[in-house]
Amino acid sequence: MDNFITNLQGVPLQHYLIFCSTIFAIGVVGVLTRRNVIIIMMSIELMLNSVNLLLAAFSAHHGDAAGQVFVFFIMALAAAEVAVGLAIVIMVYRNTKSLDIDSLTKLRL
Repeated sequence: MDNFITNLQGVPLQHYLIFCSTIFAIGVVGVLTRRNVIIIMMSIELMLNSVNLLLAAFSAHHGDAAGQVFVFFIMALAAAEVAVGLAIVIMVYRNTKSLDIDSLTKLRL
């Protein structure tokens, strides 16, 4: 574990900031522009993973384990989101035979 921290501190923190910001921006664009439910969920996962990487980088940079604890909780949240999201996607597909977001208006009462 100590070797991981020294290797992580060898890369400047600004590189992590730029990389994570780029990944997060790609996720935001995916959520806002795509109409497919699965791609939207993948974009949300991409945003969560970019935040996880940045928290781990800050945690290693400062030598504090608090960021890694937050990473653990975000990963648990992401796993729950995948389970619930896939169940919703399966039910939407069974009802509408499509994964397009616009087809969800058919489900209104």
